[in-house]
Amino acid sequence: MKKFYVMDTNVLLTEARSFLNYKNNDIVIPYKVLEEIDKHKKRQDGVGVNARLTIRLLDEYREKGNLHRGVRIGKGKGLLSIRGHKSEHIPEGFSKRDPDNQIIGTAITLKKAFPNRRVILVSRDINMRVKCDGLELRCEDYNAAQVIANVDSLYNGFKKHLVDDQVVDQFYNDEEVILEKEDGRFFANQFIMLVSSHNEKKTALARFTSYNMPLRKVLEQKEPMWGLRPRNKEQQFAMDLLRDDSIPLVSIIGKAGCGKTLVAIAAGLHQVLDEGKYKKLVVSRPVQPMGKDIGFLPGTLEEKMKPWLMPIQDNMDYLMDGKKDSMAMFFENGTIEIEAITYIRGRSISNAYIIIDEAQNLTAHELKTIVTRAGENAKIVLTGDIEQIDNMYIDATTNGLSYAIEKFKDKDLAGHVTLTRGERSKIATLAAKIL
Repeated sequence: MKKFYVMDTNVLLTEARSFLNYKNNDIVIPYKVLEEIDKHKKRQDGVGVNARLTIRLLDEYREKGNLHRGVRIGKGKGLLSIRGHKSEHIPEGFSKRDPDNQIIGTAITLKKAFPNRRVILVSRDINMRVKCDGLELRCEDYNAAQVIANVDSLYNGFKKHLVDDQVVDQFYNDEEVILEKEDGRFFANQFIMLVSSHNEKKTALARFTSYNMPLRKVLEQKEPMWGLRPRNKEQQFAMDLLRDDSIPLVSIIGKAGCGKTLVAIAAGLHQVLDEGKYKKLVVSRPVQPMGKDIGFLPGTLEEKMKPWLMPIQDNMDYLMDGKKDSMAMFFENGTIEIEAITYIRGRSISNAYIIIDEAQNLTAHELKTIVTRAGENAKIVLTGDIEQIDNMYIDATTNGLSYAIEKFKDKDLAGHVTLTRGERSKIATLAAKIL
Protein backbone atom coordinates (compact mmCIF):
# COMPACT_ATOMS: atom_id res chain seq x y z
CA MET A 1 0.00 0.00 0.00
CA LYS A 2 1.21 3.49 -0.85
CA LYS A 3 2.46 5.69 1.97
CA PHE A 4 1.87 9.34 2.77
CA TYR A 5 5.07 11.39 2.97
CA VAL A 6 4.69 14.77 4.66
CA MET A 7 7.54 17.10 3.63
CA ASP A 8 9.20 19.50 6.07
CA THR A 9 10.44 22.90 4.87
CA ASN A 10 14.13 22.11 5.34
CA VAL A 11 13.90 19.13 2.98
CA LEU A 12 12.65 21.26 0.08
CA LEU A 13 15.19 23.98 0.86
CA THR A 14 17.95 21.35 0.71
CA GLU A 15 16.74 19.86 -2.58
CA ALA A 16 13.75 21.28 -4.41
CA ARG A 17 13.10 18.05 -6.32
CA SER A 18 13.22 15.93 -3.17
CA PHE A 19 9.52 15.06 -3.32
CA LEU A 20 10.11 13.43 -6.72
CA ASN A 21 12.31 10.74 -5.13
CA TYR A 22 9.45 8.93 -3.37
CA LYS A 23 8.30 7.02 -6.45
CA ASN A 24 4.58 6.26 -6.45
CA ASN A 25 3.78 7.24 -2.88
CA ASP A 26 1.53 10.20 -2.09
CA ILE A 27 3.29 13.44 -1.16
CA VAL A 28 1.71 15.96 1.18
CA ILE A 29 3.07 19.50 1.60
CA PRO A 30 1.55 21.42 4.56
CA TYR A 31 0.37 24.99 4.02
CA LYS A 32 2.85 26.14 6.65
CA VAL A 33 5.70 24.78 4.52
CA LEU A 34 4.53 26.90 1.57
CA GLU A 35 4.50 29.98 3.80
CA GLU A 36 8.02 29.30 5.06
CA ILE A 37 9.38 28.64 1.56
CA ASP A 38 7.92 31.95 0.40
CA LYS A 39 9.98 33.77 3.05
CA HIS A 40 13.21 32.36 1.59
CA LYS A 41 12.57 32.93 -2.13
CA LYS A 42 14.48 36.25 -2.29
CA ARG A 43 17.67 34.88 -0.77
CA GLN A 44 20.73 35.02 -3.05
CA ASP A 45 22.17 31.66 -2.09
CA GLY A 46 21.48 27.96 -2.58
CA VAL A 47 18.56 28.09 -0.15
CA GLY A 48 16.95 30.84 -2.21
CA VAL A 49 17.54 28.86 -5.41
CA ASN A 50 15.78 25.81 -3.95
CA ALA A 51 12.92 27.96 -2.62
CA ARG A 52 12.29 29.50 -6.03
CA LEU A 53 12.62 26.16 -7.82
CA THR A 54 10.19 24.51 -5.38
CA ILE A 55 7.61 27.21 -6.11
CA ARG A 56 8.06 26.77 -9.87
CA LEU A 57 7.75 22.99 -9.65
CA LEU A 58 4.57 23.22 -7.58
CA ASP A 59 3.15 25.70 -10.08
CA GLU A 60 3.91 23.29 -12.93
CA TYR A 61 2.09 20.52 -11.09
CA ARG A 62 -0.81 22.89 -10.43
CA GLU A 63 -1.12 23.77 -14.14
CA LYS A 64 -1.06 20.07 -15.07
CA GLY A 65 -3.80 19.34 -12.56
CA ASN A 66 -1.50 17.13 -10.47
CA LEU A 67 -1.52 19.35 -7.37
CA HIS A 68 -4.56 18.86 -5.16
CA ARG A 69 -6.05 20.72 -2.25
CA GLY A 70 -6.59 18.29 0.61
CA VAL A 71 -5.81 14.63 0.06
CA ARG A 72 -7.32 12.12 -2.32
CA ILE A 73 -6.75 8.39 -2.50
CA GLY A 74 -5.00 7.94 -5.82
CA LYS A 75 -4.48 4.90 -7.97
CA GLY A 76 -1.32 4.29 -9.91
CA LYS A 77 1.13 7.17 -9.66
CA GLY A 78 1.36 9.08 -6.41
CA LEU A 79 -0.48 12.33 -5.84
CA LEU A 80 1.02 15.63 -4.76
CA SER A 81 -1.25 17.40 -2.31
CA ILE A 82 -1.26 20.43 -0.05
CA ARG A 83 -3.04 20.34 3.25
CA GLY A 84 -3.44 22.34 6.44
CA HIS A 85 -3.63 21.10 10.01
CA LYS A 86 -6.41 21.04 12.53
CA SER A 87 -5.50 22.88 15.70
CA GLU A 88 -7.08 20.20 17.89
CA HIS A 89 -4.61 17.67 16.47
CA ILE A 90 -1.60 19.61 17.74
CA PRO A 91 -0.64 17.76 20.97
CA GLU A 92 -1.40 19.41 24.28
CA GLY A 93 1.51 21.46 25.57
CA PHE A 94 2.82 22.17 22.06
CA SER A 95 2.68 25.81 20.92
CA LYS A 96 0.15 26.19 18.11
CA ARG A 97 2.15 29.11 16.68
CA ASP A 98 5.33 27.12 16.22
CA PRO A 99 5.82 26.19 12.52
CA ASP A 100 7.30 22.77 13.36
CA ASN A 101 4.33 21.93 15.56
CA GLN A 102 1.91 22.95 12.81
CA ILE A 103 3.69 20.64 10.36
CA ILE A 104 3.50 17.84 12.94
CA GLY A 105 -0.19 18.69 13.35
CA THR A 106 -0.69 18.19 9.61
CA ALA A 107 0.88 14.73 9.82
CA ILE A 108 -1.32 13.80 12.81
CA THR A 109 -4.41 15.14 11.02
CA LEU A 110 -3.54 12.96 8.04
CA LYS A 111 -2.93 9.93 10.25
CA LYS A 112 -6.35 10.26 11.89
CA ALA A 113 -8.09 10.80 8.55
CA PHE A 114 -6.48 7.71 6.98
CA PRO A 115 -5.85 5.20 9.79
CA ASN A 116 -5.07 2.38 7.33
CA ARG A 117 -2.33 4.31 5.54
CA ARG A 118 1.22 4.75 6.79
CA VAL A 119 2.11 8.42 7.39
CA ILE A 120 5.78 9.42 7.42
CA LEU A 121 7.08 12.90 8.16
CA VAL A 122 10.32 13.71 6.34
CA SER A 123 12.55 16.24 8.08
CA ARG A 124 16.22 17.12 8.34
CA ASP A 125 15.57 18.68 11.75
CA ILE A 126 16.82 16.34 14.50
CA ASN A 127 14.61 18.01 17.12
CA MET A 128 11.59 17.47 14.89
CA ARG A 129 12.39 13.77 14.68
CA VAL A 130 12.78 13.57 18.45
CA LYS A 131 9.36 15.19 18.90
CA CYS A 132 7.79 12.72 16.49
CA ASP A 133 9.30 9.76 18.35
CA GLY A 134 7.62 11.00 21.53
CA LEU A 135 4.31 11.24 19.67
CA GLU A 136 4.68 7.78 18.07
CA LEU A 137 4.68 9.46 14.66
CA ARG A 138 7.06 8.00 12.08
CA CYS A 139 9.68 10.57 11.03
CA GLU A 140 12.79 10.04 8.92
CA ASP A 141 15.70 12.06 7.59
CA TYR A 142 16.08 12.96 3.93
CA ASN A 143 19.21 11.27 2.62
CA ALA A 144 18.92 11.44 -1.17
CA ALA A 145 21.62 14.14 -1.27
CA GLN A 146 23.92 12.03 0.88
CA VAL A 147 26.75 10.64 -1.23
CA ILE A 148 28.51 8.68 1.54
CA ALA A 149 27.30 6.75 4.56
CA ASN A 150 29.68 8.52 6.93
CA VAL A 151 32.76 10.74 6.94
CA ASP A 152 35.15 7.80 7.29
CA SER A 153 34.02 6.34 3.97
CA LEU A 154 34.84 9.50 1.98
CA TYR A 155 37.40 8.91 -0.76
CA ASN A 156 40.80 10.16 0.45
CA GLY A 157 42.85 9.84 -2.75
CA PHE A 158 45.49 7.55 -1.20
CA LYS A 159 45.98 3.81 -0.80
CA LYS A 160 48.70 1.44 0.39
CA HIS A 161 49.35 -1.55 -1.87
CA LEU A 162 51.45 -4.61 -0.99
CA VAL A 163 53.74 -5.78 -3.82
CA ASP A 164 56.70 -8.08 -4.33
CA ASP A 165 60.04 -6.67 -3.29
CA GLN A 166 61.36 -6.51 -6.86
CA VAL A 167 58.41 -4.39 -7.98
CA VAL A 168 59.59 -1.53 -5.76
CA ASP A 169 63.08 -1.85 -7.26
CA GLN A 170 61.65 -1.84 -10.78
CA PHE A 171 59.71 1.33 -10.04
CA TYR A 172 62.82 3.13 -8.74
CA ASN A 173 64.79 1.94 -11.78
CA ASP A 174 62.25 3.67 -14.06
CA GLU A 175 60.90 0.36 -15.34
CA GLU A 176 57.21 0.15 -16.16
CA VAL A 177 54.98 -1.04 -13.32
CA ILE A 178 51.39 -1.70 -14.35
CA LEU A 179 48.68 -2.66 -11.88
CA GLU A 180 46.06 -5.17 -12.96
CA LYS A 181 42.38 -5.17 -12.05
CA GLU A 182 43.07 -8.29 -10.01
CA ASP A 183 45.31 -6.19 -7.77
CA GLY A 184 42.31 -4.27 -6.46
CA ARG A 185 40.19 -1.26 -7.28
CA PHE A 186 42.07 1.95 -8.00
CA PHE A 187 40.81 5.32 -9.20
CA ALA A 188 42.26 7.73 -11.74
CA ASN A 189 44.95 9.97 -10.22
CA GLN A 190 44.90 8.06 -6.94
CA PHE A 191 48.17 8.07 -5.05
CA ILE A 192 49.56 4.68 -4.09
CA MET A 193 52.25 3.68 -1.66
CA LEU A 194 53.91 0.52 -2.94
CA VAL A 195 54.97 -1.49 0.12
CA SER A 196 57.42 -4.39 -0.17
CA SER A 197 56.04 -7.70 1.07
CA HIS A 198 59.51 -8.54 2.47
CA ASN A 199 60.24 -5.24 4.20
CA GLU A 200 57.40 -2.91 5.09
CA LYS A 201 59.82 0.02 5.40
CA LYS A 202 60.76 -0.34 1.73
CA THR A 203 58.20 1.78 -0.07
CA ALA A 204 57.65 3.91 -3.16
CA LEU A 205 55.15 6.68 -3.87
CA ALA A 206 53.32 6.50 -7.18
CA ARG A 207 50.26 7.87 -8.94
CA PHE A 208 47.79 5.58 -10.65
CA THR A 209 46.48 6.61 -14.07
CA SER A 210 44.68 3.57 -15.48
CA TYR A 211 45.00 -0.21 -15.65
CA ASN A 212 46.70 -0.08 -19.06
CA MET A 213 49.15 2.68 -18.16
CA PRO A 214 52.27 2.41 -15.98
CA LEU A 215 52.37 4.04 -12.56
CA ARG A 216 53.75 7.58 -12.54
CA LYS A 217 56.30 8.93 -10.14
CA VAL A 218 55.14 11.70 -7.84
CA LEU A 219 56.54 15.09 -8.81
CA GLU A 220 59.42 16.13 -6.56
CA GLN A 221 59.53 19.80 -5.57
CA LYS A 222 63.29 20.37 -5.87
CA GLU A 223 63.09 24.15 -5.65
CA PRO A 224 60.83 25.96 -3.16
CA MET A 225 57.64 27.29 -4.72
CA TRP A 226 57.31 30.85 -3.43
CA GLY A 227 59.38 29.76 -0.45
CA LEU A 228 57.20 26.71 0.17
CA ARG A 229 58.31 23.10 0.21
CA PRO A 230 56.06 20.10 0.94
CA ARG A 231 56.40 19.07 4.59
CA ASN A 232 54.78 15.65 4.23
CA LYS A 233 53.82 13.18 1.54
CA GLU A 234 50.21 14.45 1.36
CA GLN A 235 51.37 17.99 0.59
CA GLN A 236 53.68 16.48 -2.03
CA PHE A 237 50.67 14.70 -3.55
CA ALA A 238 48.73 17.96 -3.59
CA MET A 239 51.52 19.85 -5.36
CA ASP A 240 51.79 17.04 -7.91
CA LEU A 241 48.11 17.43 -8.83
CA LEU A 242 48.13 21.23 -8.66
CA ARG A 243 50.99 21.48 -11.15
CA ASP A 244 49.60 18.90 -13.59
CA ASP A 245 48.06 20.71 -16.58
CA SER A 246 46.04 17.63 -17.56
CA ILE A 247 43.94 17.76 -14.38
CA PRO A 248 41.55 20.76 -14.45
CA LEU A 249 39.81 19.92 -11.17
CA VAL A 250 41.64 19.31 -7.89
CA SER A 251 40.04 18.94 -4.47
CA ILE A 252 41.98 19.19 -1.20
CA ILE A 253 40.48 18.61 2.23
CA GLY A 254 41.96 18.46 5.69
CA LYS A 255 41.69 19.77 9.21
CA ALA A 256 42.57 23.33 10.18
CA GLY A 257 46.27 24.09 9.83
CA CYS A 258 47.22 21.30 7.45
CA GLY A 259 48.18 23.75 4.68
CA LYS A 260 45.49 23.11 2.07
CA THR A 261 44.87 26.79 1.23
CA LEU A 262 48.56 27.74 1.45
CA VAL A 263 49.61 24.96 -0.94
CA ALA A 264 46.82 25.85 -3.40
CA ILE A 265 47.77 29.55 -3.43
CA ALA A 266 51.51 28.86 -3.74
CA ALA A 267 50.90 26.60 -6.75
CA GLY A 268 48.58 29.22 -8.25
CA LEU A 269 51.04 32.09 -7.84
CA HIS A 270 53.83 29.95 -9.30
CA GLN A 271 51.85 29.02 -12.42
CA VAL A 272 50.40 32.49 -12.98
CA LEU A 273 53.35 34.75 -12.13
CA ASP A 274 56.40 32.52 -12.69
CA GLU A 275 55.42 30.11 -15.47
CA GLY A 276 52.68 32.13 -17.17
CA LYS A 277 50.43 29.08 -17.67
CA TYR A 278 47.39 31.14 -16.71
CA LYS A 279 46.63 34.82 -17.11
CA LYS A 280 45.14 35.35 -13.66
CA LEU A 281 44.49 33.86 -10.26
CA VAL A 282 40.79 33.97 -9.28
CA VAL A 283 40.01 33.50 -5.60
CA SER A 284 36.62 33.13 -3.95
CA ARG A 285 34.86 31.56 -1.01
CA PRO A 286 31.24 31.25 0.17
CA VAL A 287 29.93 34.19 2.17
CA GLN A 288 28.94 32.00 5.09
CA PRO A 289 29.46 33.48 8.58
CA MET A 290 30.54 31.48 11.62
CA GLY A 291 28.16 32.40 14.43
CA LYS A 292 26.04 35.54 14.28
CA ASP A 293 26.24 37.49 11.02
CA ILE A 294 27.49 41.10 11.28
CA GLY A 295 25.04 42.25 8.61
CA PHE A 296 25.54 44.16 5.35
CA LEU A 297 28.96 45.62 4.57
CA PRO A 298 29.52 48.99 2.82
CA GLY A 299 31.74 49.66 -0.18
CA THR A 300 32.63 48.09 -3.50
CA LEU A 301 32.60 44.37 -4.24
CA GLU A 302 36.27 44.12 -3.28
CA GLU A 303 35.62 45.98 -0.01
CA LYS A 304 32.61 43.80 0.80
CA MET A 305 34.54 40.62 0.10
CA LYS A 306 37.68 41.70 1.98
CA PRO A 307 36.62 40.36 5.43
CA TRP A 308 35.70 36.99 3.91
CA LEU A 309 38.97 36.74 2.01
CA MET A 310 41.30 37.77 4.83
CA PRO A 311 42.43 34.11 5.31
CA ILE A 312 43.44 34.12 1.62
CA GLN A 313 45.31 37.40 2.00
CA ASP A 314 47.04 36.09 5.15
CA ASN A 315 48.41 33.19 3.12
CA MET A 316 49.46 35.48 0.26
CA ASP A 317 51.15 37.82 2.72
CA TYR A 318 53.10 34.85 4.12
CA LEU A 319 54.17 33.68 0.65
CA MET A 320 55.14 37.21 -0.47
CA ASP A 321 57.13 37.71 2.72
CA GLY A 322 55.05 40.68 3.83
CA LYS A 323 55.49 42.70 0.61
CA LYS A 324 52.05 44.31 0.68
CA ASP A 325 52.89 46.73 -2.13
CA SER A 326 53.52 43.84 -4.52
CA MET A 327 50.32 42.11 -3.46
CA ALA A 328 48.32 45.34 -3.93
CA MET A 329 49.81 45.75 -7.41
CA PHE A 330 48.70 42.25 -8.45
CA PHE A 331 45.17 43.02 -7.27
CA GLU A 332 45.12 46.38 -9.07
CA ASN A 333 46.30 45.08 -12.44
CA GLY A 334 43.86 42.13 -12.36
CA THR A 335 46.48 39.39 -12.04
CA ILE A 336 44.80 38.34 -8.81
CA GLU A 337 41.02 38.67 -8.96
CA ILE A 338 38.45 38.43 -6.20
CA GLU A 339 35.17 36.84 -7.30
CA ALA A 340 31.92 36.73 -5.33
CA ILE A 341 30.27 33.33 -5.74
CA THR A 342 26.91 35.10 -5.63
CA TYR A 343 27.60 36.65 -9.05
CA ILE A 344 29.49 33.81 -10.73
CA ARG A 345 26.45 32.38 -12.54
CA GLY A 346 26.60 33.06 -16.29
CA ARG A 347 30.33 33.72 -16.33
CA SER A 348 32.83 31.76 -18.42
CA ILE A 349 36.27 31.98 -16.82
CA SER A 350 39.12 31.03 -19.16
CA ASN A 351 42.92 31.06 -18.83
CA ALA A 352 42.62 31.22 -15.06
CA TYR A 353 43.68 29.34 -11.97
CA ILE A 354 40.58 29.35 -9.75
CA ILE A 355 40.62 28.68 -6.02
CA ILE A 356 37.34 28.09 -4.16
CA ASP A 357 38.20 28.12 -0.48
CA GLU A 358 35.91 26.79 2.28
CA ALA A 359 34.02 24.81 -0.38
CA GLN A 360 32.48 22.59 2.33
CA ASN A 361 29.88 25.34 2.88
CA LEU A 362 28.56 24.97 -0.67
CA THR A 363 25.59 22.82 -1.64
CA ALA A 364 25.90 20.35 -4.50
CA HIS A 365 23.87 22.74 -6.70
CA GLU A 366 26.14 25.69 -5.91
CA LEU A 367 29.26 23.66 -6.58
CA LYS A 368 27.89 22.49 -9.93
CA THR A 369 27.26 26.13 -10.86
CA ILE A 370 30.86 27.03 -10.03
CA VAL A 371 32.60 24.10 -11.74
CA THR A 372 30.58 24.62 -14.93
CA ARG A 373 31.99 28.18 -15.17
CA ALA A 374 35.44 26.83 -16.12
CA GLY A 375 36.39 27.70 -19.70
CA GLU A 376 39.39 26.83 -21.86
CA ASN A 377 42.71 26.49 -20.02
CA ALA A 378 41.12 26.91 -16.58
CA LYS A 379 41.94 24.96 -13.45
CA ILE A 380 39.64 24.81 -10.43
CA VAL A 381 40.96 24.01 -6.97
CA LEU A 382 38.45 23.22 -4.20
CA THR A 383 39.68 23.38 -0.63
CA GLY A 384 37.87 22.90 2.67
CA ASP A 385 37.38 21.09 5.94
CA ILE A 386 34.23 18.98 5.98
CA GLU A 387 34.33 18.94 9.78
CA GLN A 388 33.81 22.72 9.92
CA ILE A 389 30.52 23.46 8.19
CA ASP A 390 28.64 26.68 8.94
CA ASN A 391 25.78 26.13 6.47
CA MET A 392 22.85 24.80 8.48
CA TYR A 393 21.25 23.03 5.50
CA ILE A 394 24.15 20.65 4.78
CA ASP A 395 26.49 18.39 6.74
CA ALA A 396 29.71 16.41 6.25
CA THR A 397 28.00 13.81 4.04
CA THR A 398 25.76 16.10 1.94
CA ASN A 399 27.89 19.20 1.25
CA GLY A 400 29.01 20.09 -2.25
CA LEU A 401 32.70 19.39 -1.61
CA SER A 402 32.05 15.80 -0.48
CA TYR A 403 29.63 15.43 -3.39
CA ALA A 404 32.29 16.52 -5.90
CA ILE A 405 34.98 14.29 -4.37
CA GLU A 406 32.80 11.19 -4.69
CA LYS A 407 31.38 11.99 -8.13
CA PHE A 408 34.77 12.81 -9.70
CA LYS A 409 36.91 10.13 -8.03
CA ASP A 410 36.87 7.82 -11.08
CA LYS A 411 37.37 10.59 -13.66
CA ASP A 412 40.80 11.19 -15.17
CA LEU A 413 40.18 14.96 -15.32
CA ALA A 414 40.05 15.22 -11.53
CA GLY A 415 42.24 14.42 -8.56
CA HIS A 416 41.83 14.49 -4.80
CA VAL A 417 44.11 14.64 -1.76
CA THR A 418 43.29 14.47 1.94
CA LEU A 419 45.84 16.26 4.11
CA THR A 420 46.21 14.65 7.52
CA ARG A 421 49.09 16.36 9.34
CA GLY A 422 48.80 19.81 10.85
CA GLU A 423 51.67 22.12 9.91
CA ARG A 424 50.48 25.54 11.12
CA SER A 425 51.77 25.23 14.66
CA LYS A 426 51.92 22.72 17.49
CA ILE A 427 49.01 24.34 19.32
CA ALA A 428 46.86 24.47 16.16
CA THR A 429 47.52 20.79 15.48
CA LEU A 430 46.70 19.84 19.06
CA ALA A 431 43.52 21.93 19.04
CA ALA A 432 42.34 20.26 15.82
CA LYS A 433 42.72 16.87 17.51
CA ILE A 434 41.28 17.42 20.98
CA LEU A 435 38.72 20.23 20.68
